[in-house]
Amino acid sequence: MKITSIVAIYALVWVMTAFVMLPFGVKTHDEAGIPKVPGQADSAPANFQPGRHALRATIIAAFLTALYIANYTYGWVGADTINMFEDLLAEPS
Repeated sequence: MKITSIVAIYALVWVMTAFVMLPFGVKTHDEAGIPKVPGQADSAPANFQPGRHALRATIIAAFLTALYIANYTYGWVGADTINMFEDLLAEPS
């Protein structure tokens, strides 16, 4: 696998990981006991830390990308392994 493919896969996995992680660990001002600013949405996070969020996404995406590349190299799970419709497509005997 070329390095450009690995970088592209890592970038895709990083973005997906970052978006999936957004709702975890977030507290609203009501949950944190902090007064709201007038006009603020009730669902606005109290103390969003984008640096910490990016670091977590980076670590998780690196692990998932390494796992994907290892599977690509060693062929642990392939399309034939996850064929759920094999019985439906088989000819009756």
